Amino acid sequence: MTKKHLITCSVMAVMVIISTLNICSVPAGKIAVEPVKTPNEKPLVPLFTPPLFVLKNALADEEYSFANETLPTNDARVKHKLQRSLQKHDFKNVGSNMLQSKATQWFPIIEPILKAYGIPDDFKYVPLVESGFGESVSSKGARGLWQFMPGTARTYGLKVGNGIDERMSMRKSTIAACKYIRSLYSEFNSWTLAAAAYNNGEIKLAHAINRQSEDNYFLMHLNGETAAYVYNLVAMKQIISQPEKYGYKPYLKPAELFAFN
Repeated sequence: MTKKHLITCSVMAVMVIISTLNICSVPAGKIAVEPVKTPNEKPLVPLFTPPLFVLKNALADEEYSFANETLPTNDARVKHKLQRSLQKHDFKNVGSNMLQSKATQWFPIIEPILKAYGIPDDFKYVPLVESGFGESVSSKGARGLWQFMPGTARTYGLKVGNGIDERMSMRKSTIAACKYIRSLYSEFNSWTLAAAAYNNGEIKLAHAINRQSEDNYFLMHLNGETAAYVYNLVAMKQIISQPEKYGYKPYLKPAELFAFN
Protein backbone atom coordinates (compact mmCIF):
# COMPACT_ATOMS: atom_id res chain seq x y z
CA MET A 1 0.00 0.00 0.00
CA THR A 2 2.80 2.37 0.89
CA LYS A 3 4.50 1.81 -2.47
CA LYS A 4 1.24 2.36 -4.38
CA HIS A 5 0.65 5.53 -2.42
CA LEU A 6 4.15 6.77 -3.25
CA ILE A 7 3.65 6.03 -6.96
CA THR A 8 0.33 7.87 -6.99
CA CYS A 9 1.91 10.90 -5.32
CA SER A 10 4.82 10.84 -7.79
CA VAL A 11 2.47 10.79 -10.77
CA MET A 12 0.48 13.70 -9.35
CA ALA A 13 3.68 15.67 -8.74
CA VAL A 14 4.84 15.09 -12.33
CA MET A 15 1.47 16.24 -13.68
CA VAL A 16 1.67 19.45 -11.61
CA ILE A 17 5.17 20.16 -12.94
CA ILE A 18 4.08 19.58 -16.58
CA SER A 19 1.08 21.85 -16.08
CA THR A 20 3.31 24.58 -14.67
CA LEU A 21 5.71 24.29 -17.59
CA ASN A 22 2.84 24.64 -20.09
CA ILE A 23 1.65 27.85 -18.42
CA CYS A 24 5.12 29.36 -18.41
CA SER A 25 5.73 28.41 -22.05
CA VAL A 26 3.32 31.10 -23.41
CA PRO A 27 5.51 33.31 -25.63
CA ALA A 28 6.27 36.79 -24.34
CA GLY A 29 4.04 39.49 -25.75
CA LYS A 30 1.05 37.19 -26.35
CA ILE A 31 -2.09 37.57 -24.31
CA ALA A 32 -3.65 34.36 -23.13
CA VAL A 33 -7.17 35.81 -23.14
CA GLU A 34 -8.33 37.70 -26.26
CA PRO A 35 -9.89 41.13 -25.52
CA VAL A 36 -13.59 41.56 -26.16
CA LYS A 37 -14.21 43.55 -29.36
CA THR A 38 -17.26 45.68 -29.90
CA PRO A 39 -18.64 45.62 -33.47
CA ASN A 40 -19.14 49.43 -33.67
CA GLU A 41 -15.89 50.44 -32.04
CA LYS A 42 -14.80 53.99 -33.09
CA PRO A 43 -11.17 55.09 -33.54
CA LEU A 44 -9.65 57.15 -30.76
CA VAL A 45 -9.78 60.94 -31.26
CA PRO A 46 -6.38 62.65 -30.76
CA LEU A 47 -6.18 64.95 -27.77
CA PHE A 48 -4.52 67.72 -29.85
CA THR A 49 -6.30 69.20 -32.85
CA PRO A 50 -4.10 71.35 -35.12
CA PRO A 51 -5.35 74.92 -35.51
CA LEU A 52 -7.28 75.73 -38.67
CA PHE A 53 -5.20 78.86 -39.30
CA VAL A 54 -1.48 78.24 -39.81
CA LEU A 55 0.95 81.06 -40.58
CA LYS A 56 3.01 78.96 -42.95
CA ASN A 57 1.51 76.15 -45.01
CA ALA A 58 1.61 74.65 -48.45
CA LEU A 59 -1.25 76.83 -49.69
CA ALA A 60 0.40 80.12 -48.74
CA ASP A 61 2.07 82.05 -51.55
CA GLU A 62 5.72 82.29 -50.54
CA GLU A 63 6.23 85.17 -52.96
CA TYR A 64 4.70 87.42 -50.33
CA SER A 65 6.64 87.52 -47.10
CA PHE A 66 8.05 89.87 -44.53
CA ALA A 67 11.24 89.07 -42.59
CA ASN A 68 10.95 85.40 -43.64
CA GLU A 69 7.39 85.20 -42.34
CA THR A 70 5.14 84.09 -45.20
CA LEU A 71 1.79 85.79 -45.51
CA PRO A 72 -1.08 83.27 -45.27
CA THR A 73 -2.67 84.29 -48.56
CA ASN A 74 -4.89 81.20 -48.48
CA ASP A 75 -6.94 83.22 -45.99
CA ALA A 76 -9.43 85.31 -48.01
CA ARG A 77 -9.26 88.30 -45.66
CA VAL A 78 -5.44 88.39 -45.77
CA LYS A 79 -5.40 88.06 -49.55
CA HIS A 80 -7.90 90.92 -49.93
CA LYS A 81 -5.90 93.27 -47.68
CA LEU A 82 -2.67 92.42 -49.52
CA GLN A 83 -4.21 93.05 -52.94
CA ARG A 84 -5.58 96.38 -51.70
CA SER A 85 -2.09 97.47 -50.55
CA LEU A 86 -0.50 96.34 -53.81
CA GLN A 87 -3.05 98.32 -55.79
CA LYS A 88 -2.51 101.37 -53.59
CA HIS A 89 1.22 101.33 -54.35
CA ASP A 90 1.17 100.47 -58.07
CA PHE A 91 2.27 103.02 -60.64
CA LYS A 92 -1.28 103.90 -61.63
CA ASN A 93 -1.90 105.30 -58.14
CA VAL A 94 1.59 106.56 -57.25
CA GLY A 95 2.51 107.96 -60.65
CA SER A 96 6.22 108.36 -59.91
CA ASN A 97 9.47 106.40 -59.84
CA MET A 98 10.82 108.54 -57.01
CA LEU A 99 10.66 105.74 -54.43
CA GLN A 100 12.70 103.41 -56.67
CA SER A 101 15.37 106.04 -57.24
CA LYS A 102 15.62 106.86 -53.55
CA ALA A 103 15.77 103.19 -52.59
CA THR A 104 18.60 102.62 -55.08
CA GLN A 105 20.68 105.35 -53.53
CA TRP A 106 19.92 104.84 -49.84
CA PHE A 107 19.52 101.07 -49.42
CA PRO A 108 23.30 100.51 -49.67
CA ILE A 109 23.64 102.65 -46.53
CA ILE A 110 20.78 101.04 -44.62
CA GLU A 111 21.37 97.37 -45.46
CA PRO A 112 24.79 96.87 -43.80
CA ILE A 113 23.58 98.62 -40.63
CA LEU A 114 20.54 96.33 -40.41
CA LYS A 115 22.80 93.33 -40.91
CA ALA A 116 25.24 94.49 -38.24
CA TYR A 117 22.42 94.67 -35.69
CA GLY A 118 20.82 91.38 -36.73
CA ILE A 119 17.68 93.01 -38.13
CA PRO A 120 16.02 91.35 -41.16
CA ASP A 121 16.74 93.10 -44.44
CA ASP A 122 13.02 93.69 -45.11
CA PHE A 123 12.97 96.44 -42.47
CA LYS A 124 14.72 98.68 -45.00
CA TYR A 125 11.26 99.28 -46.48
CA VAL A 126 10.07 100.96 -43.27
CA PRO A 127 11.43 104.42 -44.25
CA LEU A 128 9.68 104.17 -47.62
CA VAL A 129 6.34 103.50 -45.92
CA GLU A 130 6.91 105.89 -43.02
CA SER A 131 8.29 108.91 -44.83
CA GLY A 132 9.08 108.11 -48.45
CA PHE A 133 12.67 109.07 -47.55
CA GLY A 134 11.45 112.65 -47.15
CA GLU A 135 11.67 115.38 -44.54
CA SER A 136 8.08 114.87 -43.46
CA VAL A 137 6.91 115.83 -39.98
CA SER A 138 3.76 114.16 -38.65
CA SER A 139 1.03 116.01 -36.82
CA LYS A 140 2.22 114.30 -33.62
CA GLY A 141 5.83 115.45 -34.03
CA ALA A 142 7.44 112.37 -35.60
CA ARG A 143 10.20 113.36 -37.99
CA GLY A 144 12.89 111.98 -40.24
CA LEU A 145 13.30 108.92 -42.41
CA TRP A 146 12.29 106.56 -39.62
CA GLN A 147 9.64 108.93 -38.23
CA PHE A 148 10.91 109.01 -34.66
CA MET A 149 9.03 110.88 -31.96
CA PRO A 150 11.42 113.14 -29.99
CA GLY A 151 11.24 111.04 -26.80
CA THR A 152 11.83 107.72 -28.56
CA ALA A 153 14.67 109.25 -30.57
CA ARG A 154 16.44 110.38 -27.40
CA THR A 155 15.86 106.99 -25.74
CA TYR A 156 17.78 105.30 -28.54
CA GLY A 157 20.69 107.75 -28.66
CA LEU A 158 19.66 110.53 -31.02
CA LYS A 159 20.15 114.19 -30.15
CA VAL A 160 16.99 116.25 -30.58
CA GLY A 161 16.83 119.87 -29.49
CA ASN A 162 18.94 123.04 -29.26
CA GLY A 163 19.11 123.29 -33.01
CA ILE A 164 20.19 119.65 -33.45
CA ASP A 165 17.95 116.93 -34.86
CA GLU A 166 19.75 113.67 -35.58
CA ARG A 167 16.49 112.12 -36.75
CA MET A 168 17.45 113.59 -40.12
CA SER A 169 20.76 111.71 -40.25
CA MET A 170 20.45 108.57 -42.37
CA ARG A 171 23.22 106.67 -40.58
CA LYS A 172 22.46 107.74 -37.00
CA SER A 173 18.70 107.36 -37.30
CA THR A 174 19.09 103.91 -38.86
CA ILE A 175 21.28 102.80 -35.95
CA ALA A 176 18.66 104.10 -33.52
CA ALA A 177 15.92 102.32 -35.47
CA CYS A 178 17.86 99.04 -35.30
CA LYS A 179 18.16 99.33 -31.53
CA TYR A 180 14.46 100.07 -31.21
CA ILE A 181 13.37 97.23 -33.54
CA ARG A 182 15.63 94.77 -31.74
CA SER A 183 14.02 95.81 -28.46
CA LEU A 184 10.55 95.28 -29.93
CA TYR A 185 11.49 91.82 -31.20
CA SER A 186 12.78 90.88 -27.74
CA GLU A 187 9.40 91.84 -26.31
CA PHE A 188 7.08 90.25 -28.90
CA ASN A 189 9.28 87.45 -30.32
CA SER A 190 7.96 88.13 -33.82
CA TRP A 191 9.30 90.39 -36.55
CA THR A 192 5.77 90.98 -37.84
CA LEU A 193 4.61 92.14 -34.41
CA ALA A 194 7.80 94.18 -34.03
CA ALA A 195 6.88 96.02 -37.24
CA ALA A 196 3.33 96.56 -35.99
CA ALA A 197 4.65 97.87 -32.67
CA TYR A 198 7.01 100.21 -34.51
CA ASN A 199 3.95 101.80 -36.06
CA ASN A 200 1.53 101.68 -33.12
CA GLY A 201 3.83 101.66 -30.09
CA GLU A 202 4.68 98.66 -27.93
CA ILE A 203 2.30 99.60 -25.10
CA LYS A 204 -0.76 99.82 -27.34
CA LEU A 205 0.11 96.60 -29.16
CA ALA A 206 0.72 94.74 -25.88
CA HIS A 207 -2.69 95.90 -24.62
CA ALA A 208 -4.32 94.70 -27.86
CA ILE A 209 -2.66 91.28 -27.54
CA ASN A 210 -3.81 90.90 -23.93
CA ARG A 211 -7.31 92.14 -24.65
CA GLN A 212 -7.81 89.85 -27.65
CA SER A 213 -5.79 86.89 -26.33
CA GLU A 214 -4.22 86.77 -29.76
CA ASP A 215 -0.61 87.33 -30.86
CA ASN A 216 -0.91 86.55 -34.57
CA TYR A 217 -0.79 89.86 -36.42
CA PHE A 218 -2.91 88.53 -39.27
CA LEU A 219 -5.71 87.51 -36.90
CA MET A 220 -5.71 90.61 -34.72
CA HIS A 221 -8.11 93.54 -34.89
CA LEU A 222 -6.05 96.73 -34.88
CA ASN A 223 -6.56 100.34 -35.86
CA GLY A 224 -6.70 100.95 -39.60
CA GLU A 225 -3.15 102.22 -40.02
CA THR A 226 -1.50 99.45 -37.99
CA ALA A 227 -3.75 96.75 -39.49
CA ALA A 228 -2.49 97.75 -42.96
CA TYR A 229 1.13 98.43 -41.95
CA VAL A 230 2.75 95.05 -42.67
CA TYR A 231 0.75 94.74 -45.89
CA ASN A 232 2.11 98.13 -46.98
CA LEU A 233 5.66 96.98 -46.22
CA VAL A 234 5.14 93.85 -48.32
CA ALA A 235 3.63 95.93 -51.13
CA MET A 236 6.62 98.29 -51.04
CA LYS A 237 8.95 95.30 -51.16
CA GLN A 238 7.12 94.04 -54.24
CA ILE A 239 7.20 97.29 -56.24
CA ILE A 240 10.88 97.89 -55.46
CA SER A 241 11.97 94.35 -56.32
CA GLN A 242 9.58 93.82 -59.26
CA PRO A 243 8.70 97.32 -60.55
CA GLU A 244 7.56 96.30 -64.04
CA LYS A 245 5.02 93.86 -62.60
CA TYR A 246 3.25 96.81 -60.98
CA GLY A 247 3.40 99.19 -63.93
CA TYR A 248 6.68 100.96 -63.17
CA LYS A 249 9.30 101.52 -65.82
CA PRO A 250 12.78 100.04 -65.34
CA TYR A 251 14.92 102.32 -63.21
CA LEU A 252 17.26 104.43 -65.33
CA LYS A 253 18.61 107.49 -63.49
CA PRO A 254 18.64 108.37 -59.77
CA ALA A 255 16.46 111.33 -58.89
CA GLU A 256 17.71 114.17 -56.74
CA LEU A 257 17.34 113.46 -53.05
CA PHE A 258 16.95 115.54 -49.94
CA ALA A 259 20.31 116.41 -48.37
CA PHE A 260 20.59 114.29 -45.22
CA ASN A 261 23.59 114.53 -42.93
